[in-house]
Amino acid sequence: MNSIKKHLPLIVRILVSALFLLSAVAKSFPIWAFEKQLVDLGIIDWCYAPHLARLIIALETAIAIAILQKHYLKTFVIPVTIILLIGFCAHLGIQMIEHGAMNGNCGCFGQLIPMTPLEAFIKNVITILMLVYLYRNVENKPKGENKFVVILFTYFLSAFLMFFFFPFCPCSKTKTPEIIVPQIISDTTTTDSLKIDSAEVKDTSKGKGIEIVKQKDSVKKIELDLGPTKTVSKFAIYNNFSGKSVNLDEGKKIVCLFVPGCDHCRDAAKELAILKKKYNLPPIYILFMDEETFKIPEFFTETKSNFPYFVMSDIPAFFKLLGNKATTPGINYLWNGNILKAYQGIEEQKFNGSELVRIITSNQK
Repeated sequence: MNSIKKHLPLIVRILVSALFLLSAVAKSFPIWAFEKQLVDLGIIDWCYAPHLARLIIALETAIAIAILQKHYLKTFVIPVTIILLIGFCAHLGIQMIEHGAMNGNCGCFGQLIPMTPLEAFIKNVITILMLVYLYRNVENKPKGENKFVVILFTYFLSAFLMFFFFPFCPCSKTKTPEIIVPQIISDTTTTDSLKIDSAEVKDTSKGKGIEIVKQKDSVKKIELDLGPTKTVSKFAIYNNFSGKSVNLDEGKKIVCLFVPGCDHCRDAAKELAILKKKYNLPPIYILFMDEETFKIPEFFTETKSNFPYFVMSDIPAFFKLLGNKATTPGINYLWNGNILKAYQGIEEQKFNGSELVRIITSNQK
């Protein structure tokens, strides 16, 4: 019994250290999920989320190390850790009041071990109790031997390693591309001046046009529904898919935001491939997030599709396209740059293939 009591503080220190180390590692794989959580909570925007995410993970790593040494252990390390956990508990309390105690993943252990806000709250309270026990049963190094530089070095080294092993693209402002509006040919233009057998004339201001078909000695004019006024969409800057130039804001397009290893994304792509063969769907393009890109060939093999794609190395930009607090898979139906229908996630706004076909075919001639 005396032996257990003697070694109990060390055992508790190891347990607390393991908890913080597990939390840091879990948040790092994948780190973009933690960045997105910070943005979704409204704590920070995408420009600074990568920085904050790495600094927080570095802090947890530093605590995991600092709790095992004795420099300012009782007078700084333990009190600061308790205050940090109390702050997390306050945040979880707000989340439980607003969204429910059992809804969602708090992100304490990233995607590795999903925890509800209530479970995370209980875990933090237990950790605080262990830290209070440590505060009463451990001592700092002897007076004069404490070196605060050890604590600072531990944190700065952890932060350096996080930024070194998890590099990211700095936030940059994207210029809105210039859109070229096609020449408008009026209804009064003579057919002789056209010198064509068939031409589609687009009036982007009214969303209507005339298809002129020359048949032997007669000319037939058919009014077309050219859709809404042409605009510049948030997808306009992406104009190269599988090595070919594409204007996503020209006519009808289906633009998908997928993660190569995402099972739900694969299910959506598989359904789109089936619908594409069965119905006259617009061209389909995929914007892949730069995560597990080695799985892209497997993605197309499993879904039996070969849609043109582009890999987005800028993960924050990927989620900006997806939408605020949105999750994959994302599927957007565009007409002249106007998003007429958008699907995202696997809940209320999840992809509905039959609905999409109905929307598309309802305005086809």
